[in-house]
Amino acid sequence: MLALLGACGETPRAELVDPAAPVRVRFATPTGDAVVTVEVADTRSTIEKGLSGRTSLAPDAGMLFFMGKEQDHRFWMKDTLIPLDMIWLSKDKKIVGIQHNAQPRTETSRSAGKRSLYVLEVNGGWCKAHGVHPDARVTFENVK
Repeated sequence: MLALLGACGETPRAELVDPAAPVRVRFATPTGDAVVTVEVADTRSTIEKGLSGRTSLAPDAGMLFFMGKEQDHRFWMKDTLIPLDMIWLSKDKKIVGIQHNAQPRTETSRSAGKRSLYVLEVNGGWCKAHGVHPDARVTFENVK
């Protein structure tokens, strides 16, 4: 998966509280919390690579992109081999958009149409299965 980026340097933006501990994203849903353990993409090279080339993703795993600048971020699935849900988050960690089941191996540009600072990718269908919807609040665990 390639993120279509503006100016994004190589300086990491995610400051982990404990680099050895897992990073998790917790969603408050009407039926309780839904949690994803994530890899962090916070440099130009890790953002551009994303989940491309992966043939699978653990059921409650994903990748959290720290984009560095709040804007309408666009993604495509050119080299991504599995369907993904894409979740755009504002700087205050509120969901501003969801792309459900983005088709793999496509160059279709996808965005929330709103400003976001973070983007989370999880397995296609994960959001519906866990009751995650726009306007839900999220928290990051092990990230300042």
